[in-house]
Amino acid sequence: MSNLFDLLVAGLATGAIYALVAVGFTLLWQTSQTINFAQGEFVMLPAFLMLAAMHAGAPFWLAIILGILLSMLLLGLAFKMLLVDPMMRHGVLPLAIATMALAIGIKEAVKQFFSAEASPFPSIVPTGDISILGHAVSLQSIGVLVVAILAVFGLTALLNRTSLGHQMQAAAQNPTVARIIGVPVERMILLTFLINAFLVALASLLITPIYLAKFSSGEVLGQAAFIAAIVGGFNQVRGAIAGGLLIGVLDNLAAAYVSTQYRAAVPMIFLIAVILFRPQGLLGRAEERTV
Repeated sequence: MSNLFDLLVAGLATGAIYALVAVGFTLLWQTSQTINFAQGEFVMLPAFLMLAAMHAGAPFWLAIILGILLSMLLLGLAFKMLLVDPMMRHGVLPLAIATMALAIGIKEAVKQFFSAEASPFPSIVPTGDISILGHAVSLQSIGVLVVAILAVFGLTALLNRTSLGHQMQAAAQNPTVARIIGVPVERMILLTFLINAFLVALASLLITPIYLAKFSSGEVLGQAAFIAAIVGGFNQVRGAIAGGLLIGVLDNLAAAYVSTQYRAAVPMIFLIAVILFRPQGLLGRAEERTV
């Protein structure tokens, strides 16, 4: 029972990070019909930007700020203006292929200019264990879970309780009508890209101390977050959150009770089942398209 409790806490912590990345998938799809297959590499890159800043002599807190700002500039603004906007006129499929190429380019660039070896990364939360209900629980897992939950609640509050959030939702649901009523749709779409860049930088800051900074880490993380977004519902932020938590717990339990070699297969099997029986996702809404 103690082992199960530990696995659940660790799974929720990992799932909360998946949720952050999955929310980015959902936001980009809702506002601009963009599927970013480089999302995992977007999570990997900020850690190396922060490490580069620290190697240049910046303290950790300044490296975090610089890493987040550079991420928003490169993975938010530049990504939208230099790749998404030019490719979007050719359709979703060419854009998806372009983001796949971008993922390979980022991974190889990091391998070439930083290191092919895994590098340790400092944690923003203290290490050690604390006792919860008589169980020793990793303080790092609790810290990661709390920070990720606060970020998700902050984003939810922004979307649901502010005028800016209502404009973002209007731009996502019906851009034509939103323009008619005066919503600056292009600005809202750009803001979505910047929010996604912030979320992936935060996810990088949380997960890299656990799994180390390595050029290949984006593959697994991007795949897990993509599965989480589909399982929860690709057109619902709450679905991405629920899907992330569920996939995180499922992944940890599969590694413990099935096999570490086949841990990735269990979420994939669950994904197939969801697609077969509820294609819109567990919390997603069905969409109708005219042909």
